[in-house]
Amino acid sequence: MSDKRDLYEVLGVSRNAEAAEIKKAYRKLALKFHPDQNPGNKNAEERFKEAAEAFEVLSDLQKRQRYDQYGHAGVDSGGGGAHFSDIEDIFDAFGGIFGDLFGGGSRGGRRVRRGGDVQCEVHLDLLEADYSFGNERLSASR
Repeated sequence: MSDKRDLYEVLGVSRNAEAAEIKKAYRKLALKFHPDQNPGNKNAEERFKEAAEAFEVLSDLQKRQRYDQYGHAGVDSGGGGAHFSDIEDIFDAFGGIFGDLFGGGSRGGRRVRRGGDVQCEVHLDLLEADYSFGNERLSASR
């Protein structure tokens, strides 16, 4: 049996809470236990991580359904649960709200993640290709 607290209890919401209520409860806890607000306080850091995990599961409909049916086992096994190795991972996962709440740049910069490569095939005739290079006409007989 898991020694983790119930995720609804962590956020202080009922089992039938709407998405907006879950988000509001998480933001409140994130502000209260944020490491920048509690430097060196390991208990606050743990509570922050716990709230982030609860929000990650309860804000995702599929994860929430698995959690409601199987408890922590439904989201922890097979990589389905929240697994943060450090505070940076939490900021990456929930970065949008922290930029708004804490000014973004105060943490010494953010990591930029590149997207995947995109490839597409384009067919152009000579006139279209010629136009796409700044209207520089190639000397070609027509």
